[in-house]
Amino acid sequence: MISVLSNATLVALKIVVGVYIGSVSVISEAIHSGVDLLAAAIAYLAVRTSGRPPDRKHPFGHGKFENISGTVEALLIFLAAAWIVHESVQKLRHPEPIGVAAFGVGIMLLSAVVNVIVSRMLFRVARETDSVALEADAWHLRTDVYTSVGVMAGLGIIWIGDIYFPAVELDWVDPVAAIGVAVLIIKAALDLTLKSARDLLDVSLPSEEESIIRRQISEHAPNIRGVRRLRTRKAGSTRFVELTILVDSEMTVGESHCIADVITQAIQERYQGVIVTIHIEPWKPHGSRRGSGSSESE
Repeated sequence: MISVLSNATLVALKIVVGVYIGSVSVISEAIHSGVDLLAAAIAYLAVRTSGRPPDRKHPFGHGKFENISGTVEALLIFLAAAWIVHESVQKLRHPEPIGVAAFGVGIMLLSAVVNVIVSRMLFRVARETDSVALEADAWHLRTDVYTSVGVMAGLGIIWIGDIYFPAVELDWVDPVAAIGVAVLIIKAALDLTLKSARDLLDVSLPSEEESIIRRQISEHAPNIRGVRRLRTRKAGSTRFVELTILVDSEMTVGESHCIADVITQAIQERYQGVIVTIHIEPWKPHGSRRGSGSSESE
């Protein structure tokens, strides 16, 4: 909600200042902040939805709503960048003088300061909750900081030029700065698309996380004979871990389930909210197998 409110305020201020001084770079920043506002609203809805418990239609929970929101946010950034480039090229072809550039410098400075504060807060909460949607929103605002500084620098050049070098034509700096904004946010959109879409395709957890899971298994269940078919994925902030463990064939069902519970607890202590499914199979020295059982823990 803080992100929504801050972006709404900045959009309004940037539009007023951009139109008043005739700066396409400030207006492009207003569009960028408008996209951030829409992204913040999407993130807000996604976080609320993904937090719902599993139900009959969504037995694996609602975590992928966060990934969908991140992907949608990235597509919105691409559209905003295309609009900025179009308007900037038009301004380069038909240049117009900038009004009071100092106003633009002031609003860009305010935007950068506000977004630094809010993005830091969002990054902190995103780390604490492992939220893809909040992280995407934080990156949006952090990108806005960089682009605001770039636009501020461009307007600062025009401002200083008007004071000390009035005969030099510097209005072209404004649309060039706007194109620089577009390039930066396209890069952010590409990174966000890859990060959000990978979990929609049920890509495995990073190799370092799978290594930690294997280490947790070996440390807390040294009496198992082997691990097979480890499969992992992530939806929103929820991780899913499935694996098969081999135990001595003489082990009772109760003993094998106790081992499964120990492994599950160890993994859950490392990753909050992870859902672990463990299948148990008997182990024979020469690979002979007889019967199987399963244990599912959450």
